[in-house]
Amino acid sequence: MNLQAILDEIEREIQPHLGSGKVADYIPALARIDPTKFGIAVTTIDGDSYAAGDSAERFSIQSVSKVFTLTMAAELIDQELWKRVGREPSGSPFNSIVQLEYEHGIPRNPFINPGAVVITDIILSHEKSRDAKGAILAFLRELADDEAIGTNPEVAASEKEWGFRNAALANLMKAFGNIENAVDDVLDIYFNQCAIEMTCRQLSRAMLYLANQGTDPISGRVIVSPGRAKRINSIMLTCGHYDASGDFAVRVGLPGKSGVGGGIVAIVPQCLAIAVWSPALNEQGNSFAGTLALEKFAARTGYSIF
Repeated sequence: MNLQAILDEIEREIQPHLGSGKVADYIPALARIDPTKFGIAVTTIDGDSYAAGDSAERFSIQSVSKVFTLTMAAELIDQELWKRVGREPSGSPFNSIVQLEYEHGIPRNPFINPGAVVITDIILSHEKSRDAKGAILAFLRELADDEAIGTNPEVAASEKEWGFRNAALANLMKAFGNIENAVDDVLDIYFNQCAIEMTCRQLSRAMLYLANQGTDPISGRVIVSPGRAKRINSIMLTCGHYDASGDFAVRVGLPGKSGVGGGIVAIVPQCLAIAVWSPALNEQGNSFAGTLALEKFAARTGYSIF
């Protein structure tokens, strides 16, 4: 199969759809991003890489970071994690306060905002003797095998300045006893991890361990156990696209995770990891063109977990 030819073809076909939707303008630093950008990259478990479009341009990974922090937290406290956050689809917007109040401060899953804040709190509790921000960044650099990965301070500051709803969610969970550390400290780390910038190439490389049962196939390092990798992939499939997760599963048929920066990552088990980026979002907060590109990729290649 000629993956490069497939990516080139998808890039050409996606051009008329670029700009459909709107960028995440509720975060001012993201509002200025060109909505017509598009990048796509694949890394196989054999170490081959293919890319097209703006695949070498850095962008704010936002909620794609939640896959990596979940991996870290699961390694720190294992099954205890699931007492503080669920594993079910939310069926509600990713920042719903009503659902969190109704369910007594226990987020539905680790990929909606309150769930990710709990995950960040867990990391902070176990990294007190170190820098939690640095630990998250170091983990991503190791997975992507690239020390150049960093955080955009303007985006982090913008997230913090306008993060009133996330602050409300965190304080509500604190009231229910589900946040251990100071809310401001947890949110500072959470906003920082969302502001990490990566390229499609770096993201597809960083996700490769989830395509290979938890082991980085290039370095040989065991990141997580096969069972844990299976669980993370399962949660990506059922919860990775907020209240459009079912639609993504039907259209693409692969575990994936989106972010409001326009990035989406997806996994073909025992085969490859793929990342796309296009900043204009649909109503559910997922990349419009990125979702369409992954649907085309699945159709062209026949890749699906079903």
